[in-house]
Amino acid sequence: MTPTPTPTSGEGEGEAVTVGVVARALGVSIRTLHHWDALGAVTPSTRSSGGYRAYLPADVACARRVLLLRDLGVPLAEIPGLLAATAAERRAELVRRRGELSERIARLQQVAADVEAVLAADERGVLLPAAEAAEVFGPGWDPGWSAAARERWGDTAQWAEYAERSAGRSAQDWSDVVHETREVLREMAQACGTGVGPGQKEAIALAERHRAAMGAHFHVTPSMHVVMGRLYASEPGFTAELEDLQEGLTSWLRDAIDAAARARGVDPEAARWE
Repeated sequence: MTPTPTPTSGEGEGEAVTVGVVARALGVSIRTLHHWDALGAVTPSTRSSGGYRAYLPADVACARRVLLLRDLGVPLAEIPGLLAATAAERRAELVRRRGELSERIARLQQVAADVEAVLAADERGVLLPAAEAAEVFGPGWDPGWSAAARERWGDTAQWAEYAERSAGRSAQDWSDVVHETREVLREMAQACGTGVGPGQKEAIALAERHRAAMGAHFHVTPSMHVVMGRLYASEPGFTAELEDLQEGLTSWLRDAIDAAARARGVDPEAARWE
């Protein structure tokens, strides 16, 4: 049974309350109030008839101030001194803390917006309006490609990385990514068509540029690049796109990627998705 607090001289009947009542009113634990008491931030001023310490209205008001200051980020050890400071000093501290709070709110709002963008990118891939996407990727752009990619790779770490990068990309960012990919493929097609061997230094350098271009979407290790080269050679959609640029480019690209991997000490036959 909870003991009934008794008021001290000069206090009205029933004004003093137990630590449990104060804890519930403030939404903190009894242990927290005891800790504040130990620090000298809020000390109960009276006792109940059973000898338990109890809080008068002024104590509860003080506890509310302590809670506010704590939530504003004031270290508990500094709160007793702040409570004893002048009104002007307390106001100056509150104004300063309000400014810091506004900055934190702004940062959290930006974080929330970033999370929304990542969730949207995880769902849709490219977050550009249809007209902008067509301008960046070309009139043949099909939003269904992103849906198909998500269906196939949506549970992978690479898709998560792709979504995180995609979330913050503007039309210009995407345009830069697309331009570099097309440019390196154009140069590869030219090298393939003019007889540059896939094991030559020029081809290896182009393979490294291609890996960097693919790395704009998610990190690509040499081993992963080898796996991608095998995918290009085995998937009709990828093969058709490469062969449209230059006959034989699919196998040339695969072999150049293998050569680049060997130059970095990776055995293509042992390559795996990392």
